[in-house]
Amino acid sequence: INKYQMKSTRTMIKRFKAATDKKEVQELFKKVSSMIDKLAKKGIIHKNNAGNKKSKLAKQLNLKVQA
Repeated sequence: INKYQMKSTRTMIKRFKAATDKKEVQELFKKVSSMIDKLAKKGIIHKNNAGNKKSKLAKQLNLKVQA
């Protein structure tokens, strides 16, 4: 189950990085950040790792929305 959840999250992160539409990017960010939080809550990844991932995604979100 842990592998499935981790792989699903990685796939959503790839979709987020590939997305170009502003609305789509914002919706994907919400979904991905929620998934990352769930992984941290269940102990699949460390909470600091989750924070780092969300921080990097937020930077990309800001770049995509401004562009």
